[in-house]
Amino acid sequence: MLNSTTNTYTLKREILTFSKKISKHLSKPERKFTADMTYGMLASQSCLLTDIVDQLHENSKKVNSVERLTRHLNKGIPKDAQKSYLTFVRTMVSSNPIIHIDDSDVIKPEGRRFEALGLVRDGSKSTNTKTVYEKGYHVTEACVLTGNNHPVKHICLM
Repeated sequence: MLNSTTNTYTLKREILTFSKKISKHLSKPERKFTADMTYGMLASQSCLLTDIVDQLHENSKKVNSVERLTRHLNKGIPKDAQKSYLTFVRTMVSSNPIIHIDDSDVIKPEGRRFEALGLVRDGSKSTNTKTVYEKGYHVTEACVLTGNNHPVKHICLM
């Protein structure tokens, strides 16, 4: 017999333990936000705020919870959270890490109202003899392997 409730709570506990490690130097509201976002994204398998709020099962109205998460997202990532995350990742990585860097682009040719939309080289249309530029974003993705050869990703949009 499969005991899925026990598995769910075990997984939730592991997610919240990870969240506490990367938010230990933050204020209580920031810690709650970090835990809610981490659990909500993993449980819903989505990054849409409405899907995340559905997984949180809060007593407040859905629109209020979405507004709360939006306010926190608008503040950006606190420096202490970034520092804690990188410190945590360093404990999992060997002294001579294998790091994969991928410079890429995200093309939005029909985009009109995207924030900070710029011109980038379209890698799928460009060749050695011709360079094609489209509206979009430059994306740099870094992936480091842990001691157990599990990847840890970091994405930076430019």
